[in-house]
Amino acid sequence: MKRVILFVNGTDVNGKVFMITHSLDELLFAASTKFEINAKRIFTPQGGEIDDIKLIRDDDILYVSSGEDFIYKNKVANDDQINENSEWITLNVGGKYFTTTRSTLTKNEPMSMLARTQKSDCMLKPSLKDPKGAFLIDRSPIYFEPLLNFLRHNLMILDSNVNVNGVLAEAHYYGMENAICVLTKMANEKNSPADGLITLSRKHVVKAIMSTSPTSELRFQGVNFSGADLSKLDLRNINFKYAVMDSCNLAGANLSGCCFERANLSHANFQGAQLSCVRMPCANLASANLRSCNFEDPNGSPANMEGADFRDANFEGSNMPAVNLRVATLKNAILRNCDLRSAVLAGANLERCDLSGSDLQEANLRGANLKDATFELMLTPLHMSQTIR
Repeated sequence: MKRVILFVNGTDVNGKVFMITHSLDELLFAASTKFEINAKRIFTPQGGEIDDIKLIRDDDILYVSSGEDFIYKNKVANDDQINENSEWITLNVGGKYFTTTRSTLTKNEPMSMLARTQKSDCMLKPSLKDPKGAFLIDRSPIYFEPLLNFLRHNLMILDSNVNVNGVLAEAHYYGMENAICVLTKMANEKNSPADGLITLSRKHVVKAIMSTSPTSELRFQGVNFSGADLSKLDLRNINFKYAVMDSCNLAGANLSGCCFERANLSHANFQGAQLSCVRMPCANLASANLRSCNFEDPNGSPANMEGADFRDANFEGSNMPAVNLRVATLKNAILRNCDLRSAVLAGANLERCDLSGSDLQEANLRGANLKDATFELMLTPLHMSQTIR
């Protein structure tokens, strides 16, 4: 009994050995099952189509297709090379396709995640492409579209049904600093008292805490605390998602387990606060004071600050082991004498960040922007594997 080796059309990997039975249809059925395709045609390595099982010889190498014509492997390689060298690029963002140019992704936001990946060619890895050759990005296409148009025209135009806070969160994720400035201003104007948003005070918070059962979740989602004094309060596990808390005084407060996702905490004062297990993904903490804060959780649950904006923030002397600061913006931030053991800083923007005297043992800095960052008097030297992908 004869046997053959079959490959999927256009490939030379993951081949499978088949026994020749009574008919070509039986071989096609077996190939459909093994390769999980609807096999319809079989070709020789030269592209000749097999239409009779008697033409197949023992140990032949053949290629099976779902009905399409034979694909020459050299043509596939050449097409891939053309696509990689092309100025045009297709992105698959959350299942929606966007076509743009590499210069659009790099010109107006040169330090963004999109720009850095294009310059380093890390997006050219086959694992980051879908079957159509588009680069995969697992984010919201609704919020990505206005950001792409901002890269094209340097103008931020939002449809009435698009939430400015959602676009701002995506801008933080991609590290688009110019877009963040524009969107932050738009969000602040939308949430200003002139629009009828009432500012809550310390008295309102204390009253809400006293009237809420310890077993119930207390939520202040989207509430305006701008400039409020909430210092030294026990605010554990409160949900402040989307809250407006710029210039808020939270010094010495216990904020363990709090959710500040996408909240505006610019210029807020956290000095000496307890921040274990805190969640701050995509929050705005530009110019915030986070000196001598404690982010460590005795149970080992790290604080999550992925994609947050900490430009010009001050973390000096903070205890931050294992914190998640992936793709966060820490441009000009002060992290002197911080405990950052096993911290995740992959893809973060650390341009001109001061990390003097900090402990970065086993910290993940792969893909981070370390331009003009300061690492003097470090407790442990950086290892090459911590910074290279």
